[in-house]
Amino acid sequence: MNAPAALSTAPALGAWLRSATRPDHAQVDAAFGHHDLATRAGYTAFLTAHARVLPAIEARLRPAELIPGWQGRAGALARDLATLGTALPVPAPLALPPGEAVRWGALYVVEGSRLGGAVLARAVPPDLPRAFLASAHGPGQWRALLARLDTLDLDRDETLAGARAAFTAFVNAATVPA
Repeated sequence: MNAPAALSTAPALGAWLRSATRPDHAQVDAAFGHHDLATRAGYTAFLTAHARVLPAIEARLRPAELIPGWQGRAGALARDLATLGTALPVPAPLALPPGEAVRWGALYVVEGSRLGGAVLARAVPPDLPRAFLASAHGPGQWRALLARLDTLDLDRDETLAGARAAFTAFVNAATVPA
């Protein structure tokens, strides 16, 4: 007689990543939190910091290969900066290890930032462009991404390394002196 298969007690990957990266998320919030989105200068600095990393990370991750129909935000970010009369900044260094699990971990961070963007958009005056922050998920897309993540057989350490590399890239981009 065979012994019954052991049931996994590990939390789903998405929930595990959220818990494991809580300190990293707090660092990003602190790094970007000093920007006053209610002022043109503060909002421009906020967008410029994002532009130091988001276009490069989207290009490196190639998210459309992972999520059919995926739409990036780099174009919206560039348009908002152009409307504000600001050129795209020099990209910040991006230290993202190779690997599929790493890509998914970093994508978790990039896509999770859309959730925060939708909340932050409310602080931006109506006369300033908000295409970047308004690039929120469609109904059910975030839950679908988490569900997809939970079905993948990914190495958790590598997935966490990807998420942390993405968080670090955003922190570094936010702390570049003006």
